[in-house]
Amino acid sequence: MTDKNFDVVGIGNAIVDVISTSNETFLEEQELPKGGMTLVDADRARRLYAATGPTTEMSGGSAANTLAGLASLGGQGGFIGKVRDDQLGEIFRHDIRSTGIAFTTLPAEEGAPTGRCLVFVTPDAQRTMATHLGISVTLGPEDLNHELIAEARVLYLEGYLWDAEAAKQAFLEAVETAKANNTKVALSLSDPFCVERHRDSFLELIADHVELLFANEQEAKSLYLCESLEDALAQLQDHCETAVVTRSAAGSMILQDGSRFEVPAEALGEVVDSTGAGDLYAAGFLYGYTRGYPPSTSGRIGALAAGEVISHVGPRPQQNLGALLAARDLDI
Repeated sequence: MTDKNFDVVGIGNAIVDVISTSNETFLEEQELPKGGMTLVDADRARRLYAATGPTTEMSGGSAANTLAGLASLGGQGGFIGKVRDDQLGEIFRHDIRSTGIAFTTLPAEEGAPTGRCLVFVTPDAQRTMATHLGISVTLGPEDLNHELIAEARVLYLEGYLWDAEAAKQAFLEAVETAKANNTKVALSLSDPFCVERHRDSFLELIADHVELLFANEQEAKSLYLCESLEDALAQLQDHCETAVVTRSAAGSMILQDGSRFEVPAEALGEVVDSTGAGDLYAAGFLYGYTRGYPPSTSGRIGALAAGEVISHVGPRPQQNLGALLAARDLDI
Protein backbone atom coordinates (compact mmCIF):
# COMPACT_ATOMS: atom_id res chain seq x y z
CA MET A 1 0.00 0.00 0.00
CA THR A 2 1.06 3.61 -0.43
CA ASP A 3 3.40 5.17 2.08
CA LYS A 4 1.24 6.85 4.72
CA ASN A 5 1.58 7.76 8.39
CA PHE A 6 -1.29 5.59 9.65
CA ASP A 7 -2.28 2.00 8.97
CA VAL A 8 -5.90 2.46 10.01
CA VAL A 9 -8.13 5.36 11.02
CA GLY A 10 -11.41 4.24 12.53
CA ILE A 11 -14.70 6.06 13.03
CA GLY A 12 -16.97 4.68 15.73
CA ASN A 13 -18.83 5.10 18.97
CA ALA A 14 -16.70 6.31 21.88
CA ILE A 15 -18.06 4.09 24.64
CA VAL A 16 -17.07 3.06 28.16
CA ASP A 17 -17.92 -0.60 28.81
CA VAL A 18 -19.48 -1.67 32.11
CA ILE A 19 -19.01 -5.45 32.26
CA SER A 20 -20.69 -7.88 34.66
CA THR A 21 -21.38 -11.62 34.86
CA SER A 22 -24.99 -12.65 34.32
CA ASN A 23 -27.28 -15.58 33.49
CA GLU A 24 -30.07 -16.47 31.08
CA THR A 25 -32.80 -15.71 33.62
CA PHE A 26 -31.59 -12.14 34.07
CA LEU A 27 -31.51 -11.58 30.31
CA GLU A 28 -35.07 -12.90 29.96
CA GLU A 29 -36.34 -10.76 32.83
CA GLN A 30 -34.74 -7.67 31.31
CA GLU A 31 -35.93 -8.59 27.79
CA LEU A 32 -32.41 -8.49 26.38
CA PRO A 33 -31.81 -10.74 23.33
CA LYS A 34 -28.87 -12.97 24.15
CA GLY A 35 -25.78 -12.25 22.08
CA GLY A 36 -27.18 -9.02 20.64
CA MET A 37 -26.93 -5.32 21.26
CA THR A 38 -29.97 -3.35 22.40
CA LEU A 39 -30.05 0.44 22.34
CA VAL A 40 -31.45 1.89 25.58
CA ASP A 41 -32.20 5.37 26.86
CA ALA A 42 -30.53 6.94 29.86
CA ASP A 43 -33.29 5.89 32.27
CA ARG A 44 -33.18 2.23 31.29
CA ALA A 45 -29.40 2.26 31.40
CA ARG A 46 -29.57 3.47 35.00
CA ARG A 47 -32.12 0.78 35.92
CA LEU A 48 -30.09 -1.99 34.31
CA TYR A 49 -26.95 -0.78 36.06
CA ALA A 50 -28.77 -0.83 39.41
CA ALA A 51 -29.88 -4.43 38.80
CA THR A 52 -26.39 -5.78 38.07
CA GLY A 53 -23.82 -7.16 40.45
CA PRO A 54 -20.16 -6.13 40.63
CA THR A 55 -18.86 -4.54 37.44
CA THR A 56 -15.61 -3.87 35.62
CA GLU A 57 -15.41 -0.56 33.77
CA MET A 58 -13.08 0.05 30.85
CA SER A 59 -13.02 2.00 27.62
CA GLY A 60 -14.62 0.20 24.71
CA GLY A 61 -16.51 0.80 21.51
CA SER A 62 -16.11 -1.58 18.58
CA ALA A 63 -13.81 0.45 16.31
CA ALA A 64 -11.84 1.78 19.29
CA ASN A 65 -11.24 -1.81 20.46
CA THR A 66 -9.98 -2.71 16.98
CA LEU A 67 -7.55 0.20 17.02
CA ALA A 68 -6.31 -0.74 20.51
CA GLY A 69 -5.59 -4.22 19.17
CA LEU A 70 -3.81 -2.80 16.13
CA ALA A 71 -1.63 -0.67 18.40
CA SER A 72 -0.80 -3.70 20.56
CA LEU A 73 0.45 -5.47 17.43
CA GLY A 74 2.68 -2.51 16.61
CA GLY A 75 0.45 -0.77 14.06
CA GLN A 76 -0.25 2.94 13.78
CA GLY A 77 -3.85 4.06 14.17
CA GLY A 78 -6.15 7.01 14.63
CA PHE A 79 -9.67 7.23 16.01
CA ILE A 80 -12.56 9.61 15.42
CA GLY A 81 -15.38 9.51 17.98
CA LYS A 82 -17.26 11.85 20.29
CA VAL A 83 -17.23 12.16 24.09
CA ARG A 84 -18.41 14.75 26.60
CA ASP A 85 -16.17 16.74 28.93
CA ASP A 86 -17.22 14.47 31.81
CA GLN A 87 -15.53 11.77 33.90
CA LEU A 88 -16.22 8.89 31.49
CA GLY A 89 -15.15 11.08 28.59
CA GLU A 90 -11.82 11.79 30.24
CA ILE A 91 -11.36 8.08 30.98
CA PHE A 92 -11.98 7.23 27.34
CA ARG A 93 -9.60 9.92 26.04
CA HIS A 94 -6.86 8.82 28.41
CA ASP A 95 -7.27 5.11 27.69
CA ILE A 96 -7.17 5.33 23.90
CA ARG A 97 -4.29 7.77 23.83
CA SER A 98 -2.33 5.60 26.26
CA THR A 99 -2.28 2.86 23.60
CA GLY A 100 -0.61 5.21 21.13
CA ILE A 101 -3.71 5.86 19.06
CA ALA A 102 -4.14 9.39 17.69
CA PHE A 103 -7.41 10.85 19.04
CA THR A 104 -7.92 14.51 18.23
CA THR A 105 -11.71 14.93 18.48
CA LEU A 106 -12.43 17.67 21.02
CA PRO A 107 -14.86 16.77 23.86
CA ALA A 108 -18.31 18.34 23.65
CA GLU A 109 -19.04 20.98 26.28
CA GLU A 110 -22.80 20.39 26.31
CA GLY A 111 -25.32 17.74 25.42
CA ALA A 112 -25.74 14.10 26.45
CA PRO A 113 -23.10 12.35 28.59
CA THR A 114 -20.36 10.09 27.27
CA GLY A 115 -21.79 6.80 25.98
CA ARG A 116 -21.67 3.61 28.00
CA CYS A 117 -22.35 -0.06 27.19
CA LEU A 118 -23.62 -2.49 29.81
CA VAL A 119 -22.14 -5.88 28.91
CA PHE A 120 -23.67 -9.01 30.48
CA VAL A 121 -21.45 -12.09 30.19
CA THR A 122 -23.19 -15.45 30.64
CA PRO A 123 -21.39 -18.67 31.74
CA ASP A 124 -21.01 -19.77 28.09
CA ALA A 125 -18.90 -16.62 27.51
CA GLN A 126 -21.57 -15.02 25.30
CA ARG A 127 -21.93 -11.26 25.72
CA THR A 128 -25.22 -9.39 25.61
CA MET A 129 -25.09 -5.61 25.40
CA ALA A 130 -27.39 -2.77 26.38
CA THR A 131 -25.97 0.45 25.02
CA HIS A 132 -26.74 4.06 25.80
CA LEU A 133 -24.91 5.88 23.04
CA GLY A 134 -25.02 9.26 24.74
CA ILE A 135 -23.09 12.01 23.00
CA SER A 136 -21.43 9.58 20.58
CA VAL A 137 -24.61 9.40 18.52
CA THR A 138 -24.28 13.09 17.64
CA LEU A 139 -20.94 12.67 15.86
CA GLY A 140 -21.24 14.53 12.57
CA PRO A 141 -19.23 15.85 9.63
CA GLU A 142 -17.93 18.73 11.76
CA ASP A 143 -16.10 16.21 13.98
CA LEU A 144 -14.10 14.64 11.15
CA ASN A 145 -10.35 15.09 10.86
CA HIS A 146 -9.89 14.89 7.10
CA GLU A 147 -6.10 15.16 7.32
CA LEU A 148 -6.05 12.07 9.57
CA ILE A 149 -8.25 10.12 7.14
CA ALA A 150 -6.10 11.12 4.16
CA GLU A 151 -3.00 9.79 5.93
CA ALA A 152 -4.54 6.32 6.51
CA ARG A 153 -4.03 3.20 4.44
CA VAL A 154 -7.49 2.03 5.55
CA LEU A 155 -10.56 3.92 6.77
CA TYR A 156 -12.46 1.57 9.12
CA LEU A 157 -16.17 2.28 9.63
CA GLU A 158 -18.14 0.87 12.58
CA GLY A 159 -21.60 -0.25 11.43
CA TYR A 160 -23.21 0.65 14.75
CA LEU A 161 -22.85 4.36 13.91
CA TRP A 162 -25.13 3.95 10.89
CA ASP A 163 -28.05 4.24 13.37
CA ALA A 164 -27.54 8.01 13.57
CA GLU A 165 -28.29 10.32 10.64
CA ALA A 166 -25.51 12.79 11.45
CA ALA A 167 -22.97 9.99 11.77
CA LYS A 168 -24.18 8.48 8.51
CA GLN A 169 -23.42 11.77 6.78
CA ALA A 170 -20.02 11.85 8.47
CA PHE A 171 -19.32 8.35 7.10
CA LEU A 172 -20.15 9.44 3.56
CA GLU A 173 -17.96 12.54 3.77
CA ALA A 174 -15.14 10.48 5.27
CA VAL A 175 -15.46 8.01 2.38
CA GLU A 176 -15.13 10.88 -0.11
CA THR A 177 -11.88 11.93 1.56
CA ALA A 178 -10.66 8.34 1.56
CA LYS A 179 -11.38 7.87 -2.14
CA ALA A 180 -9.63 11.12 -3.00
CA ASN A 181 -6.49 9.99 -1.17
CA ASN A 182 -6.17 6.34 -2.22
CA THR A 183 -7.36 5.11 1.18
CA LYS A 184 -9.14 1.76 1.24
CA VAL A 185 -12.56 1.67 2.95
CA ALA A 186 -13.44 -1.12 5.38
CA LEU A 187 -16.81 -1.68 7.07
CA SER A 188 -17.74 -3.80 10.07
CA LEU A 189 -21.40 -4.87 10.05
CA SER A 190 -21.26 -4.83 13.88
CA ASP A 191 -24.42 -6.78 14.80
CA PRO A 192 -27.21 -8.86 13.15
CA PHE A 193 -29.85 -6.49 14.50
CA CYS A 194 -27.91 -3.55 13.05
CA VAL A 195 -27.97 -5.32 9.67
CA GLU A 196 -31.72 -5.85 9.93
CA ARG A 197 -32.25 -2.15 10.57
CA HIS A 198 -30.11 -0.98 7.67
CA ARG A 199 -29.90 -3.84 5.17
CA ASP A 200 -30.69 -1.84 2.04
CA SER A 201 -28.41 1.09 2.84
CA PHE A 202 -25.59 -1.27 3.90
CA LEU A 203 -25.86 -3.09 0.58
CA GLU A 204 -25.66 0.23 -1.24
CA LEU A 205 -22.70 1.37 0.85
CA ILE A 206 -20.86 -1.90 0.21
CA ALA A 207 -21.53 -1.84 -3.53
CA ASP A 208 -20.46 1.78 -3.99
CA HIS A 209 -17.69 2.37 -1.47
CA VAL A 210 -16.41 -0.63 0.54
CA GLU A 211 -13.34 -2.67 -0.45
CA LEU A 212 -13.04 -4.71 2.76
CA LEU A 213 -16.02 -6.08 4.70
CA PHE A 214 -16.03 -7.69 8.15
CA ALA A 215 -19.04 -9.76 9.26
CA ASN A 216 -19.81 -12.75 11.42
CA GLU A 217 -21.83 -15.66 10.07
CA GLN A 218 -25.18 -14.36 11.35
CA GLU A 219 -24.56 -10.88 9.95
CA ALA A 220 -23.56 -12.23 6.54
CA LYS A 221 -26.69 -14.35 6.28
CA SER A 222 -28.88 -11.49 7.47
CA LEU A 223 -27.35 -9.11 4.93
CA TYR A 224 -28.50 -11.27 2.02
CA LEU A 225 -31.53 -12.87 3.72
CA CYS A 226 -29.95 -16.30 3.29
CA GLU A 227 -30.62 -19.48 5.25
CA SER A 228 -27.19 -20.93 4.50
CA LEU A 229 -23.73 -19.44 4.84
CA GLU A 230 -22.76 -20.78 1.41
CA ASP A 231 -25.48 -18.70 -0.24
CA ALA A 232 -24.29 -15.60 1.60
CA LEU A 233 -20.66 -16.24 0.66
CA ALA A 234 -21.61 -16.60 -3.00
CA GLN A 235 -23.15 -13.13 -2.96
CA LEU A 236 -20.35 -11.58 -0.92
CA GLN A 237 -17.88 -12.84 -3.50
CA ASP A 238 -19.60 -10.73 -6.16
CA HIS A 239 -20.09 -7.56 -4.14
CA CYS A 240 -16.85 -6.94 -2.27
CA GLU A 241 -13.15 -6.96 -3.12
CA THR A 242 -12.31 -8.69 0.16
CA ALA A 243 -14.79 -10.16 2.65
CA VAL A 244 -14.00 -11.69 6.04
CA VAL A 245 -16.60 -13.84 7.79
CA THR A 246 -15.89 -14.96 11.35
CA ARG A 247 -17.51 -18.09 12.79
CA SER A 248 -16.48 -18.18 16.47
CA ALA A 249 -14.94 -21.58 17.30
CA ALA A 250 -15.27 -22.65 13.64
CA GLY A 251 -12.68 -20.07 12.63
CA SER A 252 -13.09 -17.68 9.72
CA MET A 253 -13.46 -17.55 5.96
CA ILE A 254 -11.81 -14.96 3.74
CA LEU A 255 -12.93 -14.23 0.21
CA GLN A 256 -10.57 -12.40 -2.12
CA ASP A 257 -10.08 -12.29 -5.88
CA GLY A 258 -12.28 -15.33 -6.46
CA SER A 259 -10.44 -17.44 -3.89
CA ARG A 260 -11.55 -18.68 -0.48
CA PHE A 261 -9.26 -19.10 2.51
CA GLU A 262 -10.31 -20.94 5.67
CA VAL A 263 -8.53 -20.05 8.90
CA PRO A 264 -8.96 -22.04 12.15
CA ALA A 265 -9.71 -20.35 15.45
CA GLU A 266 -6.82 -19.82 17.86
CA ALA A 267 -7.18 -20.97 21.47
CA LEU A 268 -5.03 -19.37 24.16
CA GLY A 269 -6.77 -21.10 27.04
CA GLU A 270 -10.30 -21.28 28.36
CA VAL A 271 -12.87 -18.99 26.75
CA VAL A 272 -13.85 -16.52 29.47
CA ASP A 273 -15.59 -13.66 27.66
CA SER A 274 -16.30 -13.30 23.94
CA THR A 275 -16.59 -9.49 24.21
CA GLY A 276 -14.38 -7.92 21.57
CA ALA A 277 -13.57 -11.13 19.68
CA GLY A 278 -14.71 -9.75 16.32
CA ASP A 279 -13.09 -6.38 17.02
CA LEU A 280 -9.73 -7.95 17.76
CA TYR A 281 -9.94 -10.31 14.81
CA ALA A 282 -10.40 -7.22 12.65
CA ALA A 283 -7.35 -5.66 14.33
CA GLY A 284 -5.17 -8.60 13.45
CA PHE A 285 -6.48 -8.88 9.91
CA LEU A 286 -6.02 -5.16 9.27
CA TYR A 287 -2.48 -5.33 10.64
CA GLY A 288 -1.63 -7.97 8.04
CA TYR A 289 -3.71 -6.39 5.28
CA THR A 290 -1.96 -3.01 5.56
CA ARG A 291 1.40 -4.79 5.29
CA GLY A 292 0.46 -6.71 2.18
CA TYR A 293 0.40 -10.13 3.83
CA PRO A 294 -1.55 -12.94 2.13
CA PRO A 295 -5.20 -13.22 3.25
CA SER A 296 -4.59 -16.47 5.11
CA THR A 297 -1.70 -14.93 7.08
CA SER A 298 -3.76 -11.85 7.96
CA GLY A 299 -6.53 -14.20 9.09
CA ARG A 300 -4.16 -16.12 11.33
CA ILE A 301 -3.04 -12.88 12.99
CA GLY A 302 -6.71 -11.99 13.45
CA ALA A 303 -7.40 -15.38 15.01
CA LEU A 304 -4.46 -14.94 17.39
CA ALA A 305 -5.67 -11.51 18.52
CA ALA A 306 -9.22 -12.80 18.99
CA GLY A 307 -7.93 -15.83 20.90
CA GLU A 308 -6.13 -13.55 23.34
CA VAL A 309 -9.09 -11.27 24.04
CA ILE A 310 -11.57 -14.10 24.73
CA SER A 311 -9.21 -15.59 27.33
CA HIS A 312 -10.06 -12.83 29.85
CA VAL A 313 -12.79 -10.37 30.76
CA GLY A 314 -12.87 -7.20 28.66
CA PRO A 315 -12.73 -6.16 25.01
CA ARG A 316 -9.07 -5.14 24.76
CA PRO A 317 -5.87 -7.21 24.90
CA GLN A 318 -4.13 -7.73 28.21
CA GLN A 319 -1.03 -9.30 26.68
CA ASN A 320 1.17 -7.55 24.15
CA LEU A 321 -0.08 -8.87 20.83
CA GLY A 322 3.13 -7.97 19.04
CA ALA A 323 5.07 -10.21 21.43
CA LEU A 324 2.52 -13.02 20.98
CA LEU A 325 2.82 -12.72 17.22
CA ALA A 326 6.61 -12.72 17.35
CA ALA A 327 6.51 -15.95 19.36
CA ARG A 328 4.47 -17.64 16.60
CA ASP A 329 6.07 -18.85 13.38
CA LEU A 330 3.62 -17.50 10.79
CA ASP A 331 6.27 -17.35 8.07
CA ILE A 332 5.90 -13.61 7.46
